[in-house]
Amino acid sequence: MKCGVLIGTLVVAALSATGGNAEHTVRPRVGFVSYSGTEPSPRTIEGVALAGFVRAERKLPIRGQVRYVGPTQGPRAVLESFARQNYDLVVAPLFNAEAVVPVSRRFPHVQFVVVDAQPPEQHAKNIHRAVFRAEEAGYLAGYLSALMADRAGGRRMISVVGGYRFYGVTRWIVGYRAGAKKANPRMTLRVDYSNDFANPAKCRRVALSQIAAGSKVVFNIAGACGVGALRAASSKKVWGVGVDIDQSFVGPWILTSAVARYDRGVFDTVRRRVRRNLGAGSTSVYAVRNGGVELGRISPKVPKGFLRKLERIRKQIANGTIKVPHPRG
Repeated sequence: MKCGVLIGTLVVAALSATGGNAEHTVRPRVGFVSYSGTEPSPRTIEGVALAGFVRAERKLPIRGQVRYVGPTQGPRAVLESFARQNYDLVVAPLFNAEAVVPVSRRFPHVQFVVVDAQPPEQHAKNIHRAVFRAEEAGYLAGYLSALMADRAGGRRMISVVGGYRFYGVTRWIVGYRAGAKKANPRMTLRVDYSNDFANPAKCRRVALSQIAAGSKVVFNIAGACGVGALRAASSKKVWGVGVDIDQSFVGPWILTSAVARYDRGVFDTVRRRVRRNLGAGSTSVYAVRNGGVELGRISPKVPKGFLRKLERIRKQIANGTIKVPHPRG
């Protein structure tokens, strides 16, 4: 009899420690959707996001599962597969909101995460948005680029090789232009588009044209195509600026990169779900102030005085003294 009382007391105590709800002890199931061939890597944006999920699997009490979208397959079927199995949280591929919205409406009991893409205004409440203020990283890159262009002498010009003219590219440009003008109001910014995100030869031709016109720094905002622009800059011994990820691996003429920490966004969102504070229809904003966007490795050839100026600008963005323009999209 005493043994039964003791066991009952221990059970009550255990329930009290978890808030009286056994569900608190259950590890949530979290699905991650990526594209075929993606591996955890700092050298691709999809690889960076996947690395954040792998870290969540290792560090957090979750039951994680990665599924891949085939080369000729859209993500909707994979999203639905997770939802039909009643996963607690499903992370969609980067930038992809279109596939998520209809699935979220069919499965209102499942939470979905859209990373750095904006669903329509009338979207389901079970979508969580992770938004990255890319323009703030662009501002820092533009400020440093203008300082280095001034130092090089000659025509005051820096340039951008964009993939396509749309919000995902424009937001970087808006910040880059504002940062450059902060460093030197007379700095000229030339912007050209390759109309391609995949073919490096196209971006190389665009960059060479800009360099011939006098550009001292070339900013790649064209994905894999833009690697051609960075290599063109290197071949002419002018600076290149990477985008999304730290692209310093391209070569010694990479000045820096404007980086979005998708790994941090994915990990943080999964952690919030574990802690049960991922609100319905909520949004997380990743900016300079919380390390969500930043500059990658900066060339050791940058003068220390420029680094001190850059750090002051970074702090002013973080504390709100500098308001970086944000494009509508």
